[in-house]
Amino acid sequence: MQPFIPAPASRPAHPEATQADQPAPEVHTPYSFKVLTVNIHKGFTFFNRKFILSELRDAVRTVGADVVFLQEVAGSHLKHAEKFDNYPEEPHYEYLADSIWEQFAYGRNAVYTHGHHGNAVLSKFPIVRFENRDISISGPERRGMLHCELQVPGQSRNVHAICVHLGLVENHRTQQMKLLCDLVRKEIPVRAPVVVAGDFNDWRRRAHAQMAKGANLHEVFVQANGQAARTFPARLPLLQLDRIYVRNAIGHSPIVLPSHPWSHLSDHAPLAAEIRL
Repeated sequence: MQPFIPAPASRPAHPEATQADQPAPEVHTPYSFKVLTVNIHKGFTFFNRKFILSELRDAVRTVGADVVFLQEVAGSHLKHAEKFDNYPEEPHYEYLADSIWEQFAYGRNAVYTHGHHGNAVLSKFPIVRFENRDISISGPERRGMLHCELQVPGQSRNVHAICVHLGLVENHRTQQMKLLCDLVRKEIPVRAPVVVAGDFNDWRRRAHAQMAKGANLHEVFVQANGQAARTFPARLPLLQLDRIYVRNAIGHSPIVLPSHPWSHLSDHAPLAAEIRL
């Protein structure tokens, strides 16, 4: 992509600028795309009973999402690679992306003796920039947020996609959401579209107010149905842990994906929505 070089400024011939001297209004081209968010539990079923990454890949493909937000994605695990015959050689985010999502980004959060895991974004749009930020607060729990800029067709501004996985401790989540809101408010252009999705672990439903006040982010299920979706545990969802928040965009037709086959594939029910710009 070539850098944008502004033309040299010129002084108007008349002290009062005419209408022709004013910058042309920005042209907005309506566009919509589908997003999916799911915690894939490192490719294992509930309680790590079975490795089912290939089934997960098939299920993710059927959703037809343009952008996929993944949490608990294994980048590497030497012991599992030795133990399971169907364990892929490549990192799981590459295996899931395959030929469907040509662009992907990975943010390593937790590192241990035999490997590491984190968040990932798969995209059918060019990812022009990405950055992973460590938002761990204290103790052994490692958390991160993966920020990607997507070049979406017909848009004058890049779409900012942020995949998050917040902590289990409420005080930690409060601090992590402040870091998230600071990023959106201070570092992303005020008129740029933003989609934040992932596992918020917000079982006490405190995130909505903080996200709205801190960064003008609004949850798509709350906007459509008056409350966030129940996603955990996937077999009998009771807790509203997973979210899709937007700014300068509209969430349309948000859905919790059906129990079959998803309750067999993850301990979290996945969420999908159409995002209209």
